[in-house]
Amino acid sequence: MAAAEGFGRAGVIPLDEGPGAPCPARGMRRAGRLLVACGLALLPWLYVLATGLPATATAAHWPLAWVGLDALEAFGLIVTGLLVARGDRRHALAAAATATLLVVDAWFDTTTAAPGGDFATAVAMALGAELPLAAVCGRLALRTLSRPA
Repeated sequence: MAAAEGFGRAGVIPLDEGPGAPCPARGMRRAGRLLVACGLALLPWLYVLATGLPATATAAHWPLAWVGLDALEAFGLIVTGLLVARGDRRHALAAAATATLLVVDAWFDTTTAAPGGDFATAVAMALGAELPLAAVCGRLALRTLSRPA
């Protein structure tokens, strides 16, 4: 609860709506169960990947992958900023997606960097830009989602 106070006016989104809360439609419950099942099915696959992937690999479209990821981040930051400036509550969706992209970029930058200078640069970018921007976007999304419409 103390961590939630750091978000200013944002409140904690309750996981349980209480006894009088409406029950989700049957299709939504099915979709929820399907998503949980898919997530659980991925757990054994994680073991297969962890034990079967080679320590190094060459990717044919390595530059395209990184340019594409950074382009998506730029697009997400621009869209989020424009929606925030207009006062459009849909900025929460763009902010959540952008925060996710930024965290993924920080993760892959640091885990794929060569030791030495490349790794130091990746950590500096993660700590100095990507993760702080992800925190700002995450806070924007949470503040908006915790307020009544």
